Amino acid sequence: MSANINKDLVREREKCTFDRQELIHIIDGGEEKTLMRKRVENLVLSVKDLNDEIPEDYLSHKEKYENGIRKGCIMFDVYLQLTGDNPHKEDRSPSNIYRIHEGVLKQVNPFLLHFGLFVPTIMNQANSEQQAEWLKKGSKMIGTYSQTELGHGTFLRGLETTATFDPETDEFILNSPTLTAYKFWPGGLGHTCNASIVMAQLHINGKSLGIHLFLVQIRDFETHEPLPGIKVGEIGPKLGFNTANNGFLGFNNCRIPRKNMLMKNAQVLRDGTYIKSKNDKLTYGSMVLIRVHILTDVAYELARAVTIAIRYSAVRHQSLLKNGEPEAQVLDYVTQQHKLFISIASSHAFRVMGQWLWKTYTKVMAEIAEGNMDQLPELHALSCCLKAVCSYDGVQAVERCRLACGGHGYLLSSNLPGVYGLVAASVTYEGEYTVLLLQTARYLVKAWNGAINGKTLPSGIAFLSDYFNKNSRMWDDSPEAIIEGFKAVAAGKIKAAFDSLQSHVDKGREFEDAWNLSSVQLTAASEAYARYLLCDVFWSETKKMTNVSNNLAVVLLQLAELYLVYWALEKSGDLLMYSTISKKNIDNLQSRYEELLGLIRPNVVGLVDSFDIRDEILCSTLGSYDGRVYERLMEEAAKSPLNNQIVNDTFHKYIKPLMIKHKL
Repeated sequence: MSANINKDLVREREKCTFDRQELIHIIDGGEEKTLMRKRVENLVLSVKDLNDEIPEDYLSHKEKYENGIRKGCIMFDVYLQLTGDNPHKEDRSPSNIYRIHEGVLKQVNPFLLHFGLFVPTIMNQANSEQQAEWLKKGSKMIGTYSQTELGHGTFLRGLETTATFDPETDEFILNSPTLTAYKFWPGGLGHTCNASIVMAQLHINGKSLGIHLFLVQIRDFETHEPLPGIKVGEIGPKLGFNTANNGFLGFNNCRIPRKNMLMKNAQVLRDGTYIKSKNDKLTYGSMVLIRVHILTDVAYELARAVTIAIRYSAVRHQSLLKNGEPEAQVLDYVTQQHKLFISIASSHAFRVMGQWLWKTYTKVMAEIAEGNMDQLPELHALSCCLKAVCSYDGVQAVERCRLACGGHGYLLSSNLPGVYGLVAASVTYEGEYTVLLLQTARYLVKAWNGAINGKTLPSGIAFLSDYFNKNSRMWDDSPEAIIEGFKAVAAGKIKAAFDSLQSHVDKGREFEDAWNLSSVQLTAASEAYARYLLCDVFWSETKKMTNVSNNLAVVLLQLAELYLVYWALEKSGDLLMYSTISKKNIDNLQSRYEELLGLIRPNVVGLVDSFDIRDEILCSTLGSYDGRVYERLMEEAAKSPLNNQIVNDTFHKYIKPLMIKHKL
C-alpha cells in the first residue's frame, strides 16, 4: 500500500511516537464505538446507489435537492436497519458513529431534523400518551422543528405565530398574522417533511399565555399535498446546507386537535383550563440538547478541515528555507504550524468540552425528572456561551485552514469551502452568537450580585466570591496559572459589565436601556467566562486520563497546553489587566508556545490520522490519506462539464463575432 502513498506522508507517519489506534478509540468514545462506526461506514459505502455519476458541485439547486433526497432515503433505510426499525430508543449522546452521512451528503441530509430535533422534542416535551401515539411504528410522520420566523429568531417571546384555543371544537387554530410571522429556515420543511413541531403563542379566551409547542401535520400522508390553511415552500440557495431543504411555513386558520399541544410540562384541558409549566425554560429543553451537540459537531468539522490542511502542508513544497537545499515542506514553516496546530488542539478541546457538557446535561435532566430544577439556569447559561464561542472559534479555525492551503484551498474540490459553509451556519442556528452571550450575561450579572451580597454561588461560578474577596494566585507560567488568569479575566469582566450596568441605572436610566448601553461589555464577560471554562475543562479532563499510555499522554498534554498558551497570548491584554501576569511572563509564554510547536511537529500527521476520517467523508482533493494531491486535482478538473468540448459553443456564438467586430 505504501508504494501508492506520497513519500512525504510515509516519512511523517514513521515519526509518530504514539499508538494512533489508541487515540482513535479515545476520540470515538471507546473501542466498541470505533467498531460500530466502521461497521456503519462499511455498510453505507457498500451501497452502490449512493455513488454520484456527476459530482454534486456541478448540479443545479433543484438537482442537488432531488439527489439529496434519493441518497437520504437510502441512508434512512440503512439507519432503520441498524437500529432494528426503532430509532427512537437510540443513545442520544454525542457520537461519530453516523458521520458517514457527511461524505454521502456533503451539503447535509434533508432528514437531519427529523432525527436530530423532531423526534427528540417529542421524547422530551410530549407526555407518555403522546409519545406512544406519535413515535409508534406506522405513524407516517417525517418531521421538522419550526421555531424561527422571518421577523424573529433567537428572541422567542417575540414570535408572532398564534395558536388560539377553540372550546367549541376542542381545537387550536394556528395563524400567521403577518408576513414576518411566517416560519422561515426549518430544515426539511420545504418539500421533505409532512409534519412539524411548531412554536407558537398560546391564546385562550383572549389572553396570551406565552410560547408553546404544537405538533402540526402540514402535508397529506398519501399525496404529500399541503393541507388546508398551510402555505409551505423552500427558501432558496445558501452559503451551505443546500440539500437541507430549508423552508417557509404560513398558517391561515389551520386547525389541529387540542391533544396536539405537547403537554409534558404545560397543559390545556378540555374546558380551556390552562395548567402552567413548573418552569417556562423547560420548553427550551430540545434547544439546549442541540446546543450540547453543536460543540462536538464543530469539533468534527474542524477535524475534517485540519486533516485536509495538515496532509496538504506535508505534501506541498514551497520556497527555500536554506539556499542550496530542496524546497521545504510547507509544514516546516513555523508560521504554518502557528496557523494549523491550534486547530488540532481546538478540535480536541471542543470534543472534550462537548462530552463534559453532555454529562452535565444528563445530570440536570435527571434532577429535573425528580422535580429539582435548581441547576437549570446554570445549564442554560453554559449551553449558551459555550455553543456561541465554540461555533465562532470553529469557523475562524476552518477559515484559517483554508487560507493555509493557498489558492488550492479556494477550490470546491478541496472541500474546505464546504466545511466552512457548514460551520459558519452553526454560529447563527439554534441561537445567534451575540444573543446567546447576552443570555449567559444575565446569569453572570445575577451571580456577581450574589457574590457582593455574600450569597453562596453554584460551584461553577463560585470563583466570583474569591475574586470579590481578592483571593488571587500569583503567576508562575504554569498551565494552572493560565487557567487562574482566565478565571480572573472572567471575574474582572463580569464585574466591569456589572459596574457599567449599575452606573447607567444610577444615572436614572431604565434597566433595559442600561443593559443595551452595557451590552458590549456584557458579551465580553460571557466570552471570557466561556474561554475560562474551555481552558479549565480541557486541561483538567486531559490530566484525568489515567488509562492512557505514557507516549500518548505526553502528546495530549502538549496539545492541551498549546491550547492554553495560544489563548493566553491571544488574550494577553486581558491578562495584563486582570491577572498578575507581567511582560516577562508573556515573553516566557511566547517561548513556550514556539517550543510546543516544535514538540508537536513530528506527530501532526499521526494526530490528524487519528481522527480516522475516511477519504469518502473528507471529500477532498487535498486531504486524502495517500497524499496524491496533484493527481486528484487534475482528475477532478477533468470532470468539469466545460471540458466535454475542446471548443465551447460560446466561442463561435460570442467571442469570435466580438473579435471580428472590433478587429481584435
